[in-house]
Amino acid sequence: MQPLKGNVAVVAGATRGEGRGIAVELCVAGATVYCTGRSVRGRPATSPRPETIEETAELVTAHGGVGIWAQVDHTVPEQVRALIERVKAEQGRLDLLVNDVWGGDSLTNWEARFWEHSLEDGLLMQRRAVHSHLITSYFAAPLMVEQKSGLIIEITDGDTLEYRGNLYYDLAKVSAIRLAKGMAEELRPFGVTALALTPGFLRSEAMLDLFGVTEANWRDGAKKDPHFIASETPRYIGRAVAALATDPNIAEKSGQALSTWALAKTYGFTDVDGSRPDWGRHFEENIRGSAA
Repeated sequence: MQPLKGNVAVVAGATRGEGRGIAVELCVAGATVYCTGRSVRGRPATSPRPETIEETAELVTAHGGVGIWAQVDHTVPEQVRALIERVKAEQGRLDLLVNDVWGGDSLTNWEARFWEHSLEDGLLMQRRAVHSHLITSYFAAPLMVEQKSGLIIEITDGDTLEYRGNLYYDLAKVSAIRLAKGMAEELRPFGVTALALTPGFLRSEAMLDLFGVTEANWRDGAKKDPHFIASETPRYIGRAVAALATDPNIAEKSGQALSTWALAKTYGFTDVDGSRPDWGRHFEENIRGSAA
């Protein structure tokens, strides 16, 4: 019932949203999970969001695993080095790294063309969402190479190279896919896999607040945006990660950009309510199709 019992994972950016959902589902599968982020009780790093890494670790433990919180700014190499050294000292291994650090919502101006956009915000977005991933993998990969096994998952938005509506946002999200591809090439000879993974329309804490709903009545949010009806909980991508982590043939997917909706069909998992959201199909039928 706990296929990841004995496995050790680091979820970088586990404070809220998909990071929290991933951490919880990994622990449902029995893993020991280090939940990292910047926001701790009394010192939120992403105002006005109230979520903290301590809360995530507590949720993780409550779902049957071992949740360990660690305050880490993943743009600071020394903090990441210390995290990985701690994991090695305490656990002796690292089986899974999920790079989910983002921090770009408040930096994205969807109405501005790139030369009109704040350059400072655009560059900071790359620092938070791209440099942080590379820094974390830089320190984590040697531990996996040493044990000749491991999985690195780059969380992104979208599984294609199609433009995402804002140059800085697009650059960050496509860079995650390219990071996975490049790492996969260099890690493959050592038995380590790297890939990218995207959710669909994520029903995060922030999105629920934006639509003025809760998880109990989330469908009412479709009155404001009809596409919200195809949204998925953060636990859905968590189940995708858990399925990937338990796949004995995971190396076959190395370097690929994958999606929750496709993996749900491959592995047979559902969202927490038993549904199987398919954002890819919804997008093709209701967004791309209507624009044609």
